[in-house]
Amino acid sequence: MATILRGLPKESAVSKIEYEGPRIALYTTKPRFLIEKSETVSGLVNAVKKRIVVRTDPAVRKPEDEARKALTEMAPPEAGVQGAIFDAAIGEVSLEAKRPWLLRDGSGFDIAGAAERTGWMIRVRKATTIQSRTLQVINSTLKMHAADRAKQLRQMGDEIFRPRLTDRTEISLYTLGGFGQVGRSSMLLATPESRILIDCGINPGARSTMDAYPRLDFVGSTLAEIDAVVIGHAHLDHTGFLPALCKYGYRGPIYCTEPTLPMMNLIQLDAIKVAAAQGRSPIYAERDVKQIMRQAITIPYGTVTDISPDVKLVFANAGHILGSAICHFHIGSGNHNFVYTGDIKYGKSILFEAASWNFPRAETLLIESTYGLKEDIQPSREEVESAFIVAVNRSLAEGGKVLIPIPAVGRAQEIMMVIDHYMKLGKIIEAPVFTEGMISEASAIHESYPEYLARELRQKILETDDNPFDSEYFTNVEHADDREEPMREDSPCIIMATSGMLEGGPVLEYFKNVAKDRKNKVLFVSYQVNGTLGRRVLDGSRQAVMAGRDGKVEAVTINCGVERLDGFSGHSDYNQLMSFVQRLRPKLRRVLVNHGERKKSENLAANIRRVYRLPAHYPQAQEAIRLF
Repeated sequence: MATILRGLPKESAVSKIEYEGPRIALYTTKPRFLIEKSETVSGLVNAVKKRIVVRTDPAVRKPEDEARKALTEMAPPEAGVQGAIFDAAIGEVSLEAKRPWLLRDGSGFDIAGAAERTGWMIRVRKATTIQSRTLQVINSTLKMHAADRAKQLRQMGDEIFRPRLTDRTEISLYTLGGFGQVGRSSMLLATPESRILIDCGINPGARSTMDAYPRLDFVGSTLAEIDAVVIGHAHLDHTGFLPALCKYGYRGPIYCTEPTLPMMNLIQLDAIKVAAAQGRSPIYAERDVKQIMRQAITIPYGTVTDISPDVKLVFANAGHILGSAICHFHIGSGNHNFVYTGDIKYGKSILFEAASWNFPRAETLLIESTYGLKEDIQPSREEVESAFIVAVNRSLAEGGKVLIPIPAVGRAQEIMMVIDHYMKLGKIIEAPVFTEGMISEASAIHESYPEYLARELRQKILETDDNPFDSEYFTNVEHADDREEPMREDSPCIIMATSGMLEGGPVLEYFKNVAKDRKNKVLFVSYQVNGTLGRRVLDGSRQAVMAGRDGKVEAVTINCGVERLDGFSGHSDYNQLMSFVQRLRPKLRRVLVNHGERKKSENLAANIRRVYRLPAHYPQAQEAIRLF
């Protein structure tokens, strides 16, 4: 604090300095100076090696109605400002505009002047063509609990920036799930100062409670002893147990990227509905998901953030789904760097850039092995798109229906763009395309965070009025009664519905109808976990047993075609995994392998040892590993 105070000129008009979770907040009564003289803040960041943000003093903040009116007057009409969302906990207002480039620096809009006039820091965002219910709920929840959040952020800061209790550095990793299996990814990173829980998922294919959830009992810690939770991406096998953690009393920070928060909220809330529809009792309630919103601290890619007295975190693009992150932990005073890939795609896709690899240091790498066998080689984009066209056209030409069970997040948006592209070119037979479940909502969240998408797609969303996720070919099925339309006899169509593993959700109603007719096809484009109905169907089962709407069990005979296309996967294939390790090889001392069936993890570890001469190990659940 003394260093910061010495580096602040009088013109900065800083009234107080406070912790704001992992950041240090400078409160000023005249924000124009620090906004225009950004090098002042940059110099302080370099001096103290901490994140510093500029906030306005609450005393100068205009009432929201008055500030909204002033911003509307100042913004050029052609920018198309659609709304202003105020966050009183940090004194920031997000301006949502159809043409955000007209509100950037150099466009003629005076951001510093707007902050000075309204007393609120300004953030500019792209207004979406599809309204996101999830984002609306998050914004209203944050607004309702603004005072509590501000207090909580200060308390978190006190814990993060407290003096270290010891100079000793010992680093251990406890495997709680997701090792030797796909599902319930979770681990605990422990030092003498910190206990960081990384991911907190469930196993959707588990047949027993002990195999379904992370083995938190293994480490013997209470929830109060966990300093932070870090989430790599939104899928249930990485976040499905997180609401239960909050339900039973965890109140610390939850770190994730900006899009991961709405994505995991969407998926977690849907899991409650699926459980209820199947006659099961959910392990958490909607209030527990909303509690996550209050505790979440979102971090952009590439931002170094203190999350405990001896651990810094940096998120990097993982290329898997929207907001998915490789987690880079810098531990101690440069003692050790631990990189956890989570689920990665080390190859460019329509939606995302290839996973990042250029870490300054990385002594230990923990890498996934979903496709860890040598024969797990995915086709090129051109090959898989050609195969997709052939697979779809063959069924449509015969008057059949193509059912694509799909995760709402990531794969759905990619398949939608492929269908739209090739239908416009006339290469896919024109037919109605029905989207079901959370797909439309997830697409709206993609449009809300274009900065996390591939470069070409990002530019299209930010610099034009076109929404690539909203095509004339698509019809969103919003109510169960509307499902009769895609199921009409002699009506060829494409149906995209959740969930991707046939484990619940609206896809099951379609599956019961599609499965009976030989003209129809079930087309899998995502990974099917062992133990799921999707995996059994893919492996050749000709009968499926499932619960009906009335809760009664019914058997469905599978006469339709079943096909799998691997190239759309958000996971790296074997060659990509090996290439990723090779990129990091000069820095690595050890490689650990997780998130794969046991034989796949074993094979990947063995080949890393053989090819790169690196120590490589495939731990199982409930192991303790000394990293340093």
